[in-house]
Amino acid sequence: MEKNKSESMGLKLRPVLVSFLALTLICGVVYPVIVTSIAQIAFPNQANGSIITITQENGTTIDVGSALIGQTFTKPQYLIGRPPGTSQLSPVSEEQKALIQERVAWWQALDPENGGNIPSDLVTASGSGVDPNISPEAAEYQVERIAQARNISAEVVREIIARYTTGKLLGIWGTEAVNVLKVNLALDGWMQ
Repeated sequence: MEKNKSESMGLKLRPVLVSFLALTLICGVVYPVIVTSIAQIAFPNQANGSIITITQENGTTIDVGSALIGQTFTKPQYLIGRPPGTSQLSPVSEEQKALIQERVAWWQALDPENGGNIPSDLVTASGSGVDPNISPEAAEYQVERIAQARNISAEVVREIIARYTTGKLLGIWGTEAVNVLKVNLALDGWMQ
């Protein structure tokens, strides 16, 4: 009786173990290898993190960042992106209002001559906290300050910003966006 019971248990466990091993192999090995291979062939730049590499005067190359991850710039000669950190506060909470007031004061101290309305994306963090882009309005708000700090014309700054502004997907979805890192690299002469 005991022998039949253990044989019966073995017969019941075998399909479970075979299913477990098969699904582990399919979902844990085969599928990731196929998806990674397709990504590397079809979208190698994006699959490897959209890394921006620059070549220095001595011929060496360095990775300066990802086009998909925001970097913090705070100096007047640079295009400044969204505030770092995630925004999981209610838009009407007192804490959010205090943060926005603090950021508005920072912008006014950085650029006291600019009397324009500060675009909302310059004083509110994105959901991810690492958004690499700002709106064209936020970039335009900063043009005069950048031009003055670099002693170049505002038109040159606008041309660089336009070069790194992407439109809506298929002209329908999303919004126009300016990549902050690419603009700043171009302002420094690293990108054309």
